[in-house]
Amino acid sequence: MTTTKETQDDDAVGAGRDAPHAGTPAAGALKAPAARRRRDLRDHPEWVLVPGVFVLVVLAWEYLVPALGVDEYVLPRPTRIVDALGTQLTDALFWTHMKVTLLESVYGFAVGVAAALVLGTAISQIRLVEKTLMPYIVAFQTVPKVALAPLFVVWFGFGMTSKVVMAAVISFFPMLVNVVEGLRSADADRVQMLTVFGASKFDVFRRVRLPSALPFIFAGLDIGIVFAILGAVVGEFIGAKEGLGYLLLQTNYNFDIAGMFAVLVVLSVLGLIAHFIIRQARKRFAFWAEDNTVIGA
Repeated sequence: MTTTKETQDDDAVGAGRDAPHAGTPAAGALKAPAARRRRDLRDHPEWVLVPGVFVLVVLAWEYLVPALGVDEYVLPRPTRIVDALGTQLTDALFWTHMKVTLLESVYGFAVGVAAALVLGTAISQIRLVEKTLMPYIVAFQTVPKVALAPLFVVWFGFGMTSKVVMAAVISFFPMLVNVVEGLRSADADRVQMLTVFGASKFDVFRRVRLPSALPFIFAGLDIGIVFAILGAVVGEFIGAKEGLGYLLLQTNYNFDIAGMFAVLVVLSVLGLIAHFIIRQARKRFAFWAEDNTVIGA
């Protein structure tokens, strides 16, 4: 009759026989995910550095503010800002302000992009239009856009229209520059080849110029959407009854500095989300784009 000890020894031997040894395919399969993770971190160090820097800055901010004797109403600690943000996010009025700013930004961005696409195409393809309009466009570009906000309020009132116009004007110029330069960046040899084979100007535009311009267009969209949010907030600073810019002014009047930082955090998140959406669209429709094709405002 087999004893209990002998049975346990047999089980141990069987388990050792079934376990994967180093160098076997099973052991290699176990090591593969770890090696892949190390390779990913080596190829993308920002995955660790970006959150690491954020954590270090927040911790330094949290503990240095009281240690240096900085008053809370001058520079609140991150925990105070998080508390203020939580209070705002549970307030229905805050979501109303954010909805207004989002609508102003999206409408202004759409108007600015549409105008830039039409005018940029005309300027890049019709020399007479370029010679006629470019001096006026350059002159208007030199005017600080923030200085136009009071005029827009006078012309279009304190409602949403003046903020939409402001967002459209600020997002228009970076988009226009990228559209013009993108359409002009088409390979001359490809254009000449299609022309020799009898392609019309529209065919050349559709098959060569537009695909070449897509990376530039998405670069302009990436800059323009952030500028549109900026334009909407600036317009709300000058004259508004609602919106995140109006909320910023209210928290400033009440010396609620933590609340101001909370609103700024929300605006930053909105900008990051818009940037992410444009980047994903660029990867989908202009996946061949180089990162250095961006032309600033």
